[in-house]
Amino acid sequence: MSKPVCAIIGVGPGNGAAFARKFAAEGYTLALCARSGDYLARLSAAFDGARGYIYDVRDAQAAEPIFNQIRADLGPIAVLIYNAGAGEFSNIEQASVASFEAAWEINARGLFVVAKHVIPHLRERKGGNIIVIGATASLTGRAGFVPFASAKSAQRSLAQSLARHLGAENIHVAYVVIDGIIDLPRTREQMPDKPDTFFMRADDIAQTVFFLTQQPPQAWTFELDLRPFGETW
Repeated sequence: MSKPVCAIIGVGPGNGAAFARKFAAEGYTLALCARSGDYLARLSAAFDGARGYIYDVRDAQAAEPIFNQIRADLGPIAVLIYNAGAGEFSNIEQASVASFEAAWEINARGLFVVAKHVIPHLRERKGGNIIVIGATASLTGRAGFVPFASAKSAQRSLAQSLARHLGAENIHVAYVVIDGIIDLPRTREQMPDKPDTFFMRADDIAQTVFFLTQQPPQAWTFELDLRPFGETW
């Protein structure tokens, strides 16, 4: 019997790589999608049977050939983790139309396009999971977060619509609100005075994301907040 396929969109060195480690350890074959071919080659080489696919979610036309290739190479996707997320942190006067649209393209339109191409995979398998990695900005529009917060809010609303539309088909859609700073070399360098407990460990986040994919349909979670104990909320 072939292994189930976990596709990770936006598989960066923090949460994305941690998702890859966790799902590979749990017996999944990985389809790893990111913009950097060199990075994908290094990461996919670390996991048996993993494949890397160069994919920029801002390119709506690129989705169909990518997801057709994943199906041909590995089989239909069982778990989709949408981890692509970016946006300028600026207020309404600082933000440009271009920065506003770029945040929307990555967070909201990107998820829309990917979901449309992955849903047939999940239906073929009679069920599966779509996990969307969000942010506190999806719930709180701070003054200096105009492009990012508006795009994340749209992403959360889209995920909720997907959950309500697909639940009856045994397709679980969940939105994970990440409220904190991920423990990475660059974040440690930027915040050298912060204690270990200030940072969120990507492997801990991955553990929780995997848990969501194992929930029975009678007790599904749609939205889950993750934050270190010291984070103000």
